[in-house]
Amino acid sequence: MRAKLAWMLAPFLVLCMSFSYGQEKTISGSVTDQGGLPLPGVSIVVVGTSSGTQTDFDGNYVISASEGQVLRFSYIGQKTVERTVGTSTTVNVQMEEDAQALEEVVVTGYTSQRRSDITGSVVKVDSEKLGEIITPSVDQALQGNVSGLTVSATSGTPGSTANIRIRGISSVTAGNEPLYVIDGVPVNSGSVGTDGAYSSLSALAGIDQTNIESITVLKDASATSQYGARDSNGVILITTKSGRAGKTVFSINSSYGFQNDAITGPVPLTAAQRLELASEAYFNDGIFGSKQDAMDALLAGPYAEWDANGRPEARWDRAVANRDAIIQQHSFSASGGGEGHTFFASLGYMQQEATVVGSEFERISGSLNFSKDLTKNITFSTNNQASHMYQDAYLETSAYFESPRTAKFFLSPLLTPFNPDGTPNQFGGSTPNPLYLVENNVSDNRLTRIVTNNNVTWDFAKGFTFGSTFNVDLQLYNFRTYSNPEYGYGEPTSGDASQYDRTNVFYVFQNYLDYALELNEDHRFDFKVLQEYQANRRYFVGGAGQSFADGGLQNLDNLGTPTSINSSFNDWYVGAYLGMVKYSAFDSRYVLDLSYRREGNSRFSKKNRWGNFWSVGAAWNLNKESFLADSEWINALKLRGSYGVTGNALIDTNQFQSLIGFSNDYAGEGAGYLSTFGNEDLTWETSHTLDVGVDFGLFNNAVSGSFAYFNRDSKDLLLQVPLSRTTGFTSQIQNIGELNNKGFEVDINFNIINNDDMSLSLGGNISKVKNEITKLPTDPNGVESTITTVRTRIESGHPAYAWYMPTWAGVNPDTGQEEWYVNGVDGATTNNFNDAEAVFQGGNAVPTTTAGLNLNFSYKGFFLNATGYYAGGHKVYEGWHLYLHQNNGYPLTVYNGYNTLLDRWQQPGDNVRYGAPTTGGEPWQRHSKFLYDADFIRLRALTVGYDVPSKALENVGLTKLRFFVRGNNLLTWVKDDNLLYDPEVDVDSQNGTVDPGEIGLETPPARSISLGVNINF
Repeated sequence: MRAKLAWMLAPFLVLCMSFSYGQEKTISGSVTDQGGLPLPGVSIVVVGTSSGTQTDFDGNYVISASEGQVLRFSYIGQKTVERTVGTSTTVNVQMEEDAQALEEVVVTGYTSQRRSDITGSVVKVDSEKLGEIITPSVDQALQGNVSGLTVSATSGTPGSTANIRIRGISSVTAGNEPLYVIDGVPVNSGSVGTDGAYSSLSALAGIDQTNIESITVLKDASATSQYGARDSNGVILITTKSGRAGKTVFSINSSYGFQNDAITGPVPLTAAQRLELASEAYFNDGIFGSKQDAMDALLAGPYAEWDANGRPEARWDRAVANRDAIIQQHSFSASGGGEGHTFFASLGYMQQEATVVGSEFERISGSLNFSKDLTKNITFSTNNQASHMYQDAYLETSAYFESPRTAKFFLSPLLTPFNPDGTPNQFGGSTPNPLYLVENNVSDNRLTRIVTNNNVTWDFAKGFTFGSTFNVDLQLYNFRTYSNPEYGYGEPTSGDASQYDRTNVFYVFQNYLDYALELNEDHRFDFKVLQEYQANRRYFVGGAGQSFADGGLQNLDNLGTPTSINSSFNDWYVGAYLGMVKYSAFDSRYVLDLSYRREGNSRFSKKNRWGNFWSVGAAWNLNKESFLADSEWINALKLRGSYGVTGNALIDTNQFQSLIGFSNDYAGEGAGYLSTFGNEDLTWETSHTLDVGVDFGLFNNAVSGSFAYFNRDSKDLLLQVPLSRTTGFTSQIQNIGELNNKGFEVDINFNIINNDDMSLSLGGNISKVKNEITKLPTDPNGVESTITTVRTRIESGHPAYAWYMPTWAGVNPDTGQEEWYVNGVDGATTNNFNDAEAVFQGGNAVPTTTAGLNLNFSYKGFFLNATGYYAGGHKVYEGWHLYLHQNNGYPLTVYNGYNTLLDRWQQPGDNVRYGAPTTGGEPWQRHSKFLYDADFIRLRALTVGYDVPSKALENVGLTKLRFFVRGNNLLTWVKDDNLLYDPEVDVDSQNGTVDPGEIGLETPPARSISLGVNINF
């Protein structure tokens, strides 16, 4: 029956299909702007279908449609136009400028606003500028592009973390990292590494920067208070790319290059130089009657083999260098959409070798962003980022003798790197050859990260929108080490290995209600109510052991002697309620916004768990007033100001509780011990911020910029306070003290030339910030409680972690002895370090002045972009001078010092930097000789390239073809000639292992040159 019915209906179906297809025809035409100029890239879709296209370079298009169907024409900055297909096959459209749409829209957190409506300090960096820096972690591309923002890398090792500070520091020990938000949802950042002795691995390194549309930095309370207790250090909003309706656009971005250290760094003594200094040292100590006698004895002893072999120079700095290390980055993406849906999909790969042997970084990443109108009023969107990272890490945060990075400092120049046959020399002693170890040992970081953000919005009534968001940030981390049993530190234990796995999951749930109320064209209100819940759950398991039965075995189940096993679970929770109101009057001539957030955090006890955070901001767009509306030279002039309170809860979990730990044992039996000295009075650290500023655009925006003044008071600081040893603990976290940051920022840009053939713009920014401890608690006698280390001190009236130590007075030209000022300032000197008083040396590790300079030039397709960065007003301290940079027995007879030690005292009257050499093993004496001014200027990025004209690409089916050569960190100028290391030193304490600003032995930043191509079709 069905077959018969189908046979009977077949002619009718064919007729209907023929009729339908007969109505479809080819429509063509051109699209121009209000001035009659062709508009390329206009999106044209057939409403109700997935059929779409775009206009070409001349504004022409061709599309298939049927009579009665509607063509929708849309273009950024133009009002959307719809045309119904009639009998004609030609549809020409002239679009009209949409003044409101032309104004830049900036993502400012949970909302997006027009530039004129923003009352706070907000800086947006677009994808073009971000792409000028080739780096695994996109946050490093912000350096020099955002006023008041400083970037300090923990290491130049590929994939390592960078510490960002926005407008100085707001806390002493409760964290100063900004909050990172991807597509509207807070995510985890920082290092995911398990072992602090090895290279750090940034969670942000999992994001392919070619997938990022823009990054917006929020700096003041009006902009940041909506995030409550996570934003006192600023907020960095990352917006990923999405598609738009029209023809699918495919993009290929590829670069390949080479890199070396950005600076030379300390140059080690050659064997001949070390022999000369050691001979002097033995003579100065009275061990030999003359320098020649000492040299003869050394040549007959430890230097005999070296002398007999023709005095070869080991040059460990060259032996461990990975010259012209490879850096490459490739990505492929597709974006587009049709009526009611858009998509963006990408696949990326990045590889970066370290500038010394033994380390590299590799990342495979992908993304899929999709939005769909489920109904006329309901829209679903999902943004998904996934990546897998591999980092061949190494020991670098201290004086690790196995590390290739420290080989040039700690290996004797008498030990040659290679045997005559080219194999690594397996010499004995406590400092093994790292060239062998990098090939036979393992220290691998691996991270798989998936970030998914899913959102549903429902426009259920006029002006009302309800939305719900669910975000998951899943991080699967694995760290594995292996020391071979044949050579090195694994030899005495017959080999050892460890492996650690961590599953870290972050959940964010948001429900919100928006209401847009427009009383009339002169008065508009925007309301938002939001509920948020965030949770983190971290699972950790790991083990270690030693004694392998045979070479080549590396897994833990092959170990003969397990030495440790660890597992743990940790979690924390945040709940919050947010209300926001924005009032805009008379076409945004006057703008007022208010926000209030009540937030609870599981890090505090129930009685102190909830905090209240708020802000108020206002803006006055003077250019829209009648007395300036017709001005021919003022395009924008806005006065703005804000004040608000934000919070900080970045301390370890469970610090409010007095806890018993069970991770130790007693004679092999499980045992408990007091592990945490709790404090139930712990509560929020708060920041009270005032921000006032002026934004302007002059002479048809040929000159534009802003000026801002800020003052931030941090109160109830969460500080580690020293305790009496009788308590059984060394310190306890308490809410004590206050801290102030204040300063100003200037951003300015000049569009000097802007015509069809040529453009030239010059822009820059500068910021000044002063940081000062304003209050600390006092003891019962009224004496202030200070916190002092061997290099720093926390005391009111001075910056946080201010440098505090004896002052070096130089080398006595008569005796050759190092001397220090007795009172720490001037006058009488002493050669007894213990008699010298410690004093404040001025400043700390955080720059007080930062500046960026940007140059952009193009001429008939050729272009040049350059970015420079300056930081100054701060000081850094050299952490390993006792062993490497003093004329004592450590660098002259045990390890290997720097060639700067040759500038030493030899006879009365010598005015030199280093005292007379000695073979003695001096104790640690930390003083101002090794404290340096850290001012520097760096050419951060330089790109030269060519954009092939669109007309030349039409015949090959391409819409964009760009070739470029890009250099990063090409030039570095350092103010202090005595500062041998890279001046960009970590401003963090690296989990308390060093003082902020202390120079370690980490990898410096890299200087890279890459060739690249961008293709769209």
